[in-house]
Amino acid sequence: MKNDMDKVMELVVGAKKVVAMTGAGVSTLCGIPDFRGPQGLYRQADAERIFDIDWFDRDPRIYYNGCRELVYGLKGYEPGPVHKALKKLEDDGRLIGIITQNIDMLHQKAGSTNVWEVHGSPILHHCRRCGAEKTFAEICAMLEAGDEVARCKCGGVFKPDITFFGEALPEAAFTNAQEAALEADLMLVLGTSLTVYPAAGLPSLTLRAGGKVAIVNGQPTQLDDRASARADDLAAFAAAVLS
Repeated sequence: MKNDMDKVMELVVGAKKVVAMTGAGVSTLCGIPDFRGPQGLYRQADAERIFDIDWFDRDPRIYYNGCRELVYGLKGYEPGPVHKALKKLEDDGRLIGIITQNIDMLHQKAGSTNVWEVHGSPILHHCRRCGAEKTFAEICAMLEAGDEVARCKCGGVFKPDITFFGEALPEAAFTNAQEAALEADLMLVLGTSLTVYPAAGLPSLTLRAGGKVAIVNGQPTQLDDRASARADDLAAFAAAVLS
């Protein structure tokens, strides 16, 4: 399919219920490293242990040491052009929600209201022993104060509500994402190559329900041949929306 930003924008303008699905490409525009990129977290020698729930319970230092910058440094980033473009589409009454595979919280920081984080989020942390809750900011403060691991008063360890390997996806977020995909007359796939399941199957729900899919991503995706429009430049997409 040809690279056609004009067609993507034509579909956006003609749609009444747009749902966006965002991936790492949206975050990398803000300078955030792609976990799966050449220099990403998953290239580290012990990467498979960092987000593994069994390893977390065995030795939470692996997660906290591996993510001190990549997760708790996220507070230093600001929303990028795509985040701002999606907020504008929401303000214009076209966008009904955002399905995101990202854990950087930047859609919320941009002011978007309906954000379904299908791979979880570090916005809240819960103690693995007693269930006590702390916010992302509170955990950051503990780490900045010198704690190697964020521990609860009960002696348990605070784990972010990010979905680790060995855990189920957040049920409410994924159910809401499925319902939104079925309701949408246009699914915008932005900055994801649709390789990580089950989230990667959500745009197919839109197609099966009679909606259309438009893709803006730098790499090919499995749905390119079924998309009604395809482009590769996320910055150009954002500029077109914001113009």
